[in-house]
Amino acid sequence: MLQFLIRRTFGAILTLFLISAVTFFMFFAIPQDPALLACGKNCTPDALAVIHQNLGLDKPVPVQFWNFLVGIFAGRDFAVGHCSAPCFGVSFSNQQNVWDTIVDRFPLTLSLSVGGLIVFLIVGLGAGLIAAKNKGTAIDKIFSSASLVLTSMQIYFLGPVVLGLFVYSTGWLDKPSWVPIGESVSGWFMGLLIPWLVMSVIFTANYTRMSRSTMIEQLQEEHVRAARAKGMSSRYVFFRYAWRGSLIPIVTILGMDLGALFGGAMVTEITFGLPGIGRLARDSVIDKDLPLTMGVMIVSAAFILLFNLIVDAMYAVIDPRVRLS
Repeated sequence: MLQFLIRRTFGAILTLFLISAVTFFMFFAIPQDPALLACGKNCTPDALAVIHQNLGLDKPVPVQFWNFLVGIFAGRDFAVGHCSAPCFGVSFSNQQNVWDTIVDRFPLTLSLSVGGLIVFLIVGLGAGLIAAKNKGTAIDKIFSSASLVLTSMQIYFLGPVVLGLFVYSTGWLDKPSWVPIGESVSGWFMGLLIPWLVMSVIFTANYTRMSRSTMIEQLQEEHVRAARAKGMSSRYVFFRYAWRGSLIPIVTILGMDLGALFGGAMVTEITFGLPGIGRLARDSVIDKDLPLTMGVMIVSAAFILLFNLIVDAMYAVIDPRVRLS
C-alpha cells in the first residue's frame, strides 16, 4: 500500500506540473497584453511599462514560469507586497493575492461538491438497491424510467425551473445563497439545498442504473447462491455479499465522476449566482487573469487527483481480493 501511495503521489505531482506548464504557455499565445487589464481605460505607455515590471511580465516567459513555480514553495515579492508560500501570484484584475482569493471562495465549492456527492450517492444507490431487490415489479419500472428521464436533464435548465417552482411561486424553499457553516448551520444547509438537489440529479440517475445492474449481476454469483443455500437470511446475503461485491464498479465510476462533479459545481455556481471556485474560474478566463486561472486550475486538479487516489485505495478496503502494490 505504501509503495502504491508513493508512486501515485509522484504521478500526481508530475500531472500538476504538466497542467501548469500547458496552461501557462497557452496563455501567452493570446495576442492581447494581460497588463492592459490592470492598466485600465486611461492607460499610457509609461503606466503599462510600470505594470509589466510590477507583475513580472517584463521577463521572458520561461523565466516567468520558473518564478511562478518557485513562488508556490518559497513565496515571491511583488510591488504590492510580499506573497507568502504557497504563492500563486497577484491577480492582474484587482492586484489581490490569488491564494487568499481561492481560500476565501473554496469553502463554498467544497460544501457544494461534498453535499452533492452525499445526496446522489444516498439517493442513487438507495434507489438502485430497491429496484434490484424488486426486479421486474412496478417499483423497478418506475425507478428505471425515472433514471432515464433525469439523465437527460441539465443543470442550467433544471435550476431556473426549480427556482421558479419552489422559490418564487410557492416559497417552499429558500433562495440559494452562501452562509458559512460557522455562522449558521441551518442557513448554510437551506442556502445550498436547492443547488445540491439540482446538481445531484444527473449523477443520481446514473448511479441508480449502475447500482441496479451490478446488484442484479451480483445476486446471480455462485458465492451468493451458496450463502443462500446455507440458510442465511436474504437480508444478510443481500448486504453482506451482493452489496459489497457490487461496490467495485461503482467506486470505479465514482473516481471518474469526481472531475465531472467539480465541473457540475462550476455550472451550478454560475446558474445560482454563488461566489465559489467555479464562478471565479469563469471570471478569470473572461478577464484573461493568468495568475487567478493558474491558481484555480492547480488547486482543482490537486483535489481531483487526491480524491482519485483515495478512491483507488478504497478498493483494498471494499474487496479483500484486491491488493495494491
